[in-house]
Amino acid sequence: MKRSVFYISDGTAITAEVLGHAVLSQFPLEPDFYTIPFVDNVSKATEVCQKINDMYLQSGSKPLVFFSIVSEPVREIILASHGFCQDVVQSLIAPLQQELGIEPIASSQRRPYGLTENNMLKYDARIAAIDYTLAHDDGISLRNLELAQVILLGVSRTGKTPTSLYLALQFGVYAVNYPFIADDMDHLQLPSALLPYKNRIFGLTIDPERLSAIRQERRENSRYASLRQCRMELAEVEALYRKHQIPYLNTTNYSVEEITAKLMEIMHLQRQK
Repeated sequence: MKRSVFYISDGTAITAEVLGHAVLSQFPLEPDFYTIPFVDNVSKATEVCQKINDMYLQSGSKPLVFFSIVSEPVREIILASHGFCQDVVQSLIAPLQQELGIEPIASSQRRPYGLTENNMLKYDARIAAIDYTLAHDDGISLRNLELAQVILLGVSRTGKTPTSLYLALQFGVYAVNYPFIADDMDHLQLPSALLPYKNRIFGLTIDPERLSAIRQERRENSRYASLRQCRMELAEVEALYRKHQIPYLNTTNYSVEEITAKLMEIMHLQRQK
């Protein structure tokens, strides 16, 4: 079933995305996602409302709208659209307010993400983790590996980059990812620079049919995307994981969020929320 999905917020929209994805994963949908952050005034809200209404007229189905907005005038405009609107924060705030017996603080009076002086250091650490992970994406650099909390291995298109970035962004984990390419397969071995940190290595794999389909979107009808090539690369890499007793996960049926959760549990990584 096709459906348009909007994630809207007066902030970054990360909260709306995470909660929306968690809910939608329970349904057999083929969504088209639209993330619209920083909708913090009536003018922007009116533009977004028009986009939702246009999508409704084109498809004949109400777009699913997950939003997190504090300003009442802005909220009212989104709610007046032709979307099926769900306020992902207010649905939790109202019962919590009743339980606590206190009023929530307006957005302009609180710190971003509810940060206090005590946990600002954790926020700064998460930004540093993102910088580190970007600098070590796709084998760009193997320097400063002693800082890495996890080193992801896998052939091309198994989910290394999105997983490492999600680890850094959401949990402040210093992640390195290193790709194996076709030229590595004749004499596949762990890079010598990684050997001292073998206890931090985690492998990703995937079903060859799924890998072939993903690669076809990138390089259609190429040797790189052929099912035979995918089977060969995965067999070699999985044999390497077993030889070195490297824990690994087949990512075929998992989202990035699920891959990350399983990885952190297996590797005993500390979450820095």
